[in-house]
Amino acid sequence: MTSLDATIIDFTPHPGAAPRSRRVVAHARTESRLLVRNGEQLLLALVIPVGILLAGRMLNGRFGMHEETIAPSVMALAIFSTCFTSLAIATGFERRYGVLERLAGTPLGRSGLLAGKALAIIAIAVAQLVILAVVAAVLGWRPHPDAAQWLVAVIGVPLAMLTFANLALAMAGRLRAEATLGLANLIYLIGITGGGIMWPVSAYPVALRWLVRALPTGALGEVGRAWSAGGTTWWALPVLIVWAAASGLLARKVFRWMS
Repeated sequence: MTSLDATIIDFTPHPGAAPRSRRVVAHARTESRLLVRNGEQLLLALVIPVGILLAGRMLNGRFGMHEETIAPSVMALAIFSTCFTSLAIATGFERRYGVLERLAGTPLGRSGLLAGKALAIIAIAVAQLVILAVVAAVLGWRPHPDAAQWLVAVIGVPLAMLTFANLALAMAGRLRAEATLGLANLIYLIGITGGGIMWPVSAYPVALRWLVRALPTGALGEVGRAWSAGGTTWWALPVLIVWAAASGLLARKVFRWMS
């Protein structure tokens, strides 16, 4: 008997899905690559925020773009664009082309698909904040946060991200992809001009300040600006908690996996 004859080769197939954690991480990696490679999403995620940082530096306080507030405002805008605008557009077209339905039928499952999207959004948002912080520091930004505001930021920023993601899924899961594209971009522009992201609440007319403070965009913007300037904004936490809970219920009620 030769050594080859004595060798036992087992060709029995071993079908089965990879562990759940590996499936979710793999999907998150794919989602991240798709978002980064998309020119429009990259424009929203980095090009526009960096451009605003540079413009704020050159304007030197004109149009309300002060050096101490422009950096945290742009970071809030980046979070908003990634967690709401980019997610809504991407999910809307995935739903239109049947991607969500097909992925939900794989071992990844619906919960794994959503978990992968969440991990991808978190990873991209963290990368945005790091890059924008470095650019802002090079341009002269020097934050001096209060210890209490650190706690507000650590709680408030994830709540804002959750709120934006829930609203994005609610929109993408109910409207047509083209309608989602147009409405998401419109809300992005409204958020910049009137949502309290780019300008402090104090810059708005007195009659509108309560409304801006009650928006998740306004609450997030104020959290970032207070963190940078050394103030505290405890009032923002109840606002964001209510928005996170309400948007979660809305997304769960209206989201549809199929067009």
